[in-house]
Amino acid sequence: MGDLNAKVGIDNTGYEDIMGRHGLGERNENGERFANLCAFNKLVIGGTIFPHKRIHKATWISPDHTTENQIDHICINKKFRRTMEDVRIRRGADVASDHHLVVANLKLKLKKNWTSGQTAIQRFNTAFLRDTDKLNEFKIALNNRFQALRDLLKEEETTMEDNWKGIKEALTSTCQEVLGLKKYHHKEWISTETLDRIKERKNKK
Repeated sequence: MGDLNAKVGIDNTGYEDIMGRHGLGERNENGERFANLCAFNKLVIGGTIFPHKRIHKATWISPDHTTENQIDHICINKKFRRTMEDVRIRRGADVASDHHLVVANLKLKLKKNWTSGQTAIQRFNTAFLRDTDKLNEFKIALNNRFQALRDLLKEEETTMEDNWKGIKEALTSTCQEVLGLKKYHHKEWISTETLDRIKERKNKK
């Protein structure tokens, strides 16, 4: 949204649906715009709802420590308001900024992606098909299975569903044999390089 420096303040008159009375200071012009934006989009300003000491409300403090403002906000849709359990400032977090980290605690009920008995989707490593030798191996193996399937269909009376099951089995077993399953590697949410820089910055303090 840009650097609005929006101060919504303590007074929530006219904005009772989108903010509480636990903000900080007085509302400025940009704060008025921000409050109107939240009202229009049915967003609740989390930092104004929960009672905290002043030190846990001010998101920015001037270099001379004489001015404190609450100008960084976490908002949530009114429909999910009850999932928000707390919003406060964490001064100890090293975020390389003159602003303090704003943290919200949310309690969510997550739905299962699948019911018991079902397994996660497994994908074949189709990247191997870019290799000419692997592609030829796959074609030969699949052709052999299709030939065996054709011979079987000639000997027995089968339904359309039986034919589809046979084709699916031929494809699946060939992929399993030649390509194998795709391996997924867990990706860390923060890189080693970033961790090293954070450590270096702390050592300089």
